[in-house]
Amino acid sequence: MTQATDNEITTNQANVETADPSRIASLMTERQWDALKEIFEGMADPDIAKVVPTLERSDWVLLLKLLPPERAASVYAYLSTEQQADLLGDLTDEEKAQLIGELSYDDAAALLDELPDEHTELLMDMLPSEDQEILQTLLAYPEESAGRLMTPEFITLRPDWDARQCLDHVRRESEKGETLNTLFVTNDKGNLLGWVQLRDLLLSRPATPVNTLINTDVISIGAEQDQEEAVRLIRHYDLEVLPVLNGDGVMVGIITVDDILDVVEEETTEDFHKLGSVGVLNLSLKEASARLLYRKRIGWLVILVMVNVFSGAAIGIFEAAIEEVVALVFFLPLVIASAGNAGTQASTLMVRALATGDVVPRDWFRLWGKELLVSLSLGITMGIAVWAGGIWLGGWDVGMVVAMAMVLVVVMASMFGMVLPFALNRLGMDPATASAPLITSIADIFGILIYFSVATAVLL
Repeated sequence: MTQATDNEITTNQANVETADPSRIASLMTERQWDALKEIFEGMADPDIAKVVPTLERSDWVLLLKLLPPERAASVYAYLSTEQQADLLGDLTDEEKAQLIGELSYDDAAALLDELPDEHTELLMDMLPSEDQEILQTLLAYPEESAGRLMTPEFITLRPDWDARQCLDHVRRESEKGETLNTLFVTNDKGNLLGWVQLRDLLLSRPATPVNTLINTDVISIGAEQDQEEAVRLIRHYDLEVLPVLNGDGVMVGIITVDDILDVVEEETTEDFHKLGSVGVLNLSLKEASARLLYRKRIGWLVILVMVNVFSGAAIGIFEAAIEEVVALVFFLPLVIASAGNAGTQASTLMVRALATGDVVPRDWFRLWGKELLVSLSLGITMGIAVWAGGIWLGGWDVGMVVAMAMVLVVVMASMFGMVLPFALNRLGMDPATASAPLITSIADIFGILIYFSVATAVLL
């Protein structure tokens, strides 16, 4: 397999004008192949990929055929999963095999993983045996593991070589490596010993032994470990490339920054969806059908409807207090909305902190104390803010009830919103499941109970 790379281009006003999607669509309709080829020569592969969904479906394959095989594979790799599947369905078996053969191994593995098993087996049989073996190895790793994300194409050096031997080896094997800035040194068995910067080799004398240039402070990841750990390591240690090792310490691949950016985007999007009580979407919102969006959203909404039934039941319990002091109803939405807002704030902060590794589960007790102080301060401030309104509409007693209830519900909701992500993490669940609608609904129930309990104690 070959490694597809982006063309290096210089952007100018002429390129911007000729790359207009409507102009490309028009040239496609007119079958102006030479003009299209000229335009594509001045465009970067990601920009061409962005044009693909704006064209008629029947023109997608034609666009790829206008590009050299390596560029076609690179453009294809930038398409969404659904677009890739649609386009693949319009190709012949031979064209499919050729396209997959031009993809980098990690991109090819990701594509095959999305296809039905029978299609995967058919395409695999059409690939060279060496490619089949490598792809089967990648697909054997757990989903969302570092092994699935890594590129098995990389260049290694030997510790007994000198700088001249290393550079000669890099020149011969340059097409193998996805990145050349950082080169890893391994022994004869493939065990990772350290790394060398290409710059150091270039600036060294030809006879300089490479073992005098090795950096042994190696940061690596196991092939079975989660992709999120790879994200954390690259971000924490500011790495350009992360080596991947198997259980025996043998280097089996590398993960580069561009691979990590894709994971970060996917994980962040997934967390946002969960925080909004939406099932995870594996395609863009524009491409999602109305039926799919309904199916992804209805589950949590029905659950939350059932949860909110308890809010109505809680209000019914305090019917006597409401009849006695009607002014209490005026402040009910204000108090429970404040509880939901405070809980959502605390939950969002904790979910994000856990996701980025800023806090770990053992930090919960220390953060619990800090959140208690913060929420108490917030509650007192908000209680003072509504106190005067309570006095104006219901007298001193109502003002006291509203202020006290505000303090209590803000503290309650904030503490619940902070603790829930830690509890979910402890149970092995995604902390992002502590969604804003869920926190708000639960805070509503307890907010109503607290508010009317205070009112009953003070007024009745």
